[in-house]
Amino acid sequence: MKRIDTKVITSLMAVVAGLLAGAVLILASGHNPVLGYYNLFRGGLASVLRVGNSLALATPLILTGLSVAFANKTGLFNIGAAGQMLMGGLSASMFALYVPLPRAILLPCVILAALLGGAVWGGIPGLLKALFNVNEVVSTIMMNWIAFWVISVIVRTVIPESYHVTTVSAHIPSAASLRLGWLSGLFNGAYINLGLFLAIIAAIAIHFLLNKTTLGYELKSVGFNRRGAEYAGIPVNRGMILAMVIAGSLAGLAGAAYYLGYQHNMQVNVLPQQGYDGIAIALLGLNTPIGVTISAVFFGVMQAGKNFMSAQTAIPPEIADTIVAVIIYFAAAAILMHRLLDYLKKKRRPKAGGAVRKEANGDA
Repeated sequence: MKRIDTKVITSLMAVVAGLLAGAVLILASGHNPVLGYYNLFRGGLASVLRVGNSLALATPLILTGLSVAFANKTGLFNIGAAGQMLMGGLSASMFALYVPLPRAILLPCVILAALLGGAVWGGIPGLLKALFNVNEVVSTIMMNWIAFWVISVIVRTVIPESYHVTTVSAHIPSAASLRLGWLSGLFNGAYINLGLFLAIIAAIAIHFLLNKTTLGYELKSVGFNRRGAEYAGIPVNRGMILAMVIAGSLAGLAGAAYYLGYQHNMQVNVLPQQGYDGIAIALLGLNTPIGVTISAVFFGVMQAGKNFMSAQTAIPPEIADTIVAVIIYFAAAAILMHRLLDYLKKKRRPKAGGAVRKEANGDA
């Protein structure tokens, strides 16, 4: 418990350090940091509409953060959330465009299509890792760019908006949209959508899977000590493949939440930043579902508020991105320090034990 509390405090300190660094940058640009931060958070929280839009921006971040965090818990580093998100969005969009069904049937189907699209794209690096020991960092990065160009080809040639406009896909039918009239109305027309509920359900499911099931125990064992897990009879290769399939499905669901909820089509030549932001969110959220959710909401508020801050004070919106980068830097540095201290403590324990034994032998 003490270790967990220390990590939470470390994450909070990283946030404070990032905000202080942002204040210095705002001062250096000749503006008032108090006024800047007031407008930054006002832009994300000042009204029901702004809160709804902040939550809408946070929704795919929760899912990509969960994707990266889940892989990390199982000893894998999933850099491919962006590509998995694209393939999830593409699978859901194509199903919505080509399979006309009533809304009650179509919505579950497009969600399932997004899960499957992301799962396949995440499962490929997992399979390569299990069979050929291909480093998942390299393979997931390559899969991101393969997805990038696959989207470009399919949107331009198969599902363009029109014969003359081939840089964006056709708009999905309203029956497949994740936006709910009553929910948008509750937040005065915000972009908040069904994806938020899916993200919350996913966070609860991942928490339950990791902490309350035998499968979760096995997957964490593989991540903690692969050789030890193999010696204990846990199927390591199956665990690696399954971990990447689950991680990919979460990122694929983020694609549905973004492309069928926040937007209504897909663009070519755009690798979604949410995939890479998921790495930062998992790091700041300590790879726990609740931590990831809180971190994603914080990021969503900052993303929603940065343009409002710029409009009200002429402070560059890039300041908000810089604050996030500094927060991640401090969070990563703190984790490295914890690992170094743990390593030094483990190294000193045998020496201390040897000294005790020598004293005991001397007394004898």
